[in-house]
Order: sequence, then C-alpha cells, then structure tokens
Amino acid sequence: MNETNAGGVRQRSVEIVVPVYNEAHVLADSIGRLHAYLEESFPFPFRITVADNASTDGTWLEATDLTLRLPHVHAVHLEAKGRGRALKQVWSDSTADVVAYMDVDLSTGLEGFLPLVAPLLSGHSDLAIGSRLHRQSDVVRGTKREFISRSYNLLLKLGLAARFTDAQCGFKAVRTDVFRALAPHIEDTAWFFDTELLVLAQRNRLRIHEVPVDWTDDPDSRVDIVRTAVDDLKGMRRMLHRTVTGRTRVAVPRRTSTPQVPAARTEPAVLPVGANTSSLDHLEYAS
Repeated sequence: MNETNAGGVRQRSVEIVVPVYNEAHVLADSIGRLHAYLEESFPFPFRITVADNASTDGTWLEATDLTLRLPHVHAVHLEAKGRGRALKQVWSDSTADVVAYMDVDLSTGLEGFLPLVAPLLSGHSDLAIGSRLHRQSDVVRGTKREFISRSYNLLLKLGLAARFTDAQCGFKAVRTDVFRALAPHIEDTAWFFDTELLVLAQRNRLRIHEVPVDWTDDPDSRVDIVRTAVDDLKGMRRMLHRTVTGRTRVAVPRRTSTPQVPAARTEPAVLPVGANTSSLDHLEYAS
C-alpha cells in the first residue's frame, strides 16, 4: 500500500473486484489467469478481490482457497445477490486509489487493463470504461446480443443524452474518492448500477475515458436478458426523472495531476492463514 518509487513518491494502488455468483467451476482458472497476468505485467501495486454474491455452490470455498494460495487475492462474502451491491460495498471500503471491476469470464482482453486505469492513476480522468462499440474494438458475439447492446446504448443517448458509448461492458474503473462521493446517490444494486454511475458522472461533468477492447462473448452467460432489459428501462425512467428535477448534482472531488513512475517489483507479502478476508482495512497491497 505504501510502496514508493525511486524518487520517494508513493505508488498509487488499484483494487480489482470480480463479482461472482455460483462460479465455482471457473473461479480458480479465471482468477489464476488474472493474477498471473497482473503479477507479470502490471507495474502498480494491486489487489484482486473476489466478491461472492450469496453463491449456493462451492464458490466461497474456492474463493477462500485462492486467498491462501495467491498473495494478491482477497475475498468478500455478501448475503444478498446483485453485482451493483457487491461493487458498492467493496469499492466503498477500498483503501486503493483506483477501484475497478471485470467479469469472471474474462471476456475482455486483459491487455486493455493498464490503458483503462492509467488515466485515473495519473489524474487525467475520473472514470474509465471499456467499450465494445468503439470503432477500434474487436468484438466476437452473436447477432442478438449485438442488437440488444446497440439498442440499449442508443436509448441512453436519446433518453438521457448519454455521451459514453457502452454502458454495460464488464470492464470499468473509477477513482475511489470520486466513487465515494457518487455512491450514496446510486440506487440500483444489480445490472443498471453501471449506467447509473456513468449518468451521474456525466451530469457532474466528470471526465470519462473510453478504451477500445477485444471482447469475446461468453456462451455460458446466465444473464436473464428480458428481465435485465425491463429493469434497465425502469432505471432509465428513474434517472430521467432525477435529471429533470435536478437531483443528479453531487459535490465531487476534482482531478489533481499526480504523475506516477512504476516502482521496481518486490516480493509480495503473503496473506496469513486464518486472516479475516471480510475486512480490507488492515490488508497491505502487494506489488
């Protein structure tokens, strides 16, 4: 957490949250790949937090096992489902400078992660999103999902004057201090959480950085498309009402430029056996 570079400047840190629900069959492989990639390629202190959304299979057991085997991995268990709920809890409690999340299927190419968070670490931007609809993105997915995604983002442009291109790509990051300011005003605890966060950011003139991504559709996705679409439309109506009534303005911290030079790698601290993984305050970031 308090790593410094050669000039004595504290290195800024990143916490990556992976929300999961009944993903015991893929968790170890996905987190192992993510951990190995970041350990080898990511030049800043980081930690990976598996956020278990009230799974009913062996996901929590797998998650706690990973915390003992991989020094950068921690785990949090929630008693209720909801990706937004998990992100809101872990991001709000984080002691990192930047918080991010990605889907457990790792559909988005990991080489896009440093370009995603770098503008936030430097102080250039406030939020960052991976965009599958960017003209330079390389996306492999079915016609149905492509149509739904483009239609949803078009509705956001028409109904909420959204200037971001892809609201629901599972590849996002935000400055932690900015998120703490916005969090009390985010009502959704499920899939609309992302859109609500972005609309609030735009309404408060925060800078949103977009990164073109390589993305491959997960054939095992269990998202209920119809129910999610209905919930999203309800969320859009709620956000439109809040916008019209002026209830989207929030006091947010402003950007300060803090150029960073990655520090040389050191051996990571190992999480003690039996450590309380539900509390993040006492944990050091490995780098």
